[in-house]
Amino acid sequence: MSVIETMVDIPVEHEQNVCGQFDEHIKKMERTFHVTMVSRDGCLKVIGPEEMIRKAKSVFGNLIELSKRGNVITQQNVDYAIALSFSENDSQILEIDQDIICRTVNGKPVKPKTLGQKAYVDAIRKKMIVFGIGPAGTGKTYLAMAMGIQAFKDGEVGRIILTRPAIEAGEKLGFLPGDLQSKIDPYLRPLYDALHQIMGAESYLHNAEKGLIEVAPLAYMRGRTLDNAFIILDEAQNTTPAQMKMFLTRIGFGSKVIITGDQTQKDLPGGSTSGLDVAVRVLKKIEDIGFCYLTSSDVVRHPLVQKIVQAYDDYEMKSQSRKDYEKEAEKGKPVSFGRGNRKRKRK
Repeated sequence: MSVIETMVDIPVEHEQNVCGQFDEHIKKMERTFHVTMVSRDGCLKVIGPEEMIRKAKSVFGNLIELSKRGNVITQQNVDYAIALSFSENDSQILEIDQDIICRTVNGKPVKPKTLGQKAYVDAIRKKMIVFGIGPAGTGKTYLAMAMGIQAFKDGEVGRIILTRPAIEAGEKLGFLPGDLQSKIDPYLRPLYDALHQIMGAESYLHNAEKGLIEVAPLAYMRGRTLDNAFIILDEAQNTTPAQMKMFLTRIGFGSKVIITGDQTQKDLPGGSTSGLDVAVRVLKKIEDIGFCYLTSSDVVRHPLVQKIVQAYDDYEMKSQSRKDYEKEAEKGKPVSFGRGNRKRKRK
């Protein structure tokens, strides 16, 4: 494979943002593409195999364009741009960046950052009910909250209702201090945090006092009919099948419902069936209901979170493969083991 040398122009005002502190973004690309990069006076010299140089130039071009749009280039941006460079979608990172949902109280734009998040946001726009399923850090709740607040501001809905099951994750509610509301508030804190960040505390309190924004545990939904509302059910993996059915049958005219959950993080008592798992199986063929599955590649928290999620996914896949192998081996049947297609038969 021939080694060539090429130059990439980087506008001086964007050089530090694109290259990263102490050239950390450049070093990451050098390790990934197996090239050598030297940045000096607004020019980047790239030395390496022709194919890898093409990918590196594509990544830099995308990062420069993101920087010109006012983005602070993070390690997540770099990682995702690199990942897309190995596919046919390397330019789609710029299309994703154009989709601004709303702005926080500080003026920061809220927008999808991955193709999975973009598909999730598009599904919320098109469908009446959307299930957002994926691991921690994929923005399921935050993006749904942003879409709800924007719909409220635009007059598309008359109120926002946020709910989640108050499941005891290793601690009993009765031992927490205070009255019932004080005991429940810690379970709803992530919803309050997102509301305050996007709307501002004053705007939230003003609308909450008027009953236009409601944050409540799932148990409080029974017996209600929710018309003209944007409703978000968070942590849906902790619902029972009966609770999920109860929630879904509350929906009235003019409402939009988002249900988020992580099927790998259930806090239900051992042996209990998750309402989210049942709903996915029961409702998957209904046309007006959307299902969006986010993966570890859609994690937008610290890059280490993405590695943790992927490590757990790999571990659980191997564990399940081992269980399937042992179960089928007991029956004397040929089985596939691990990720490959190797067949093993009990002797």
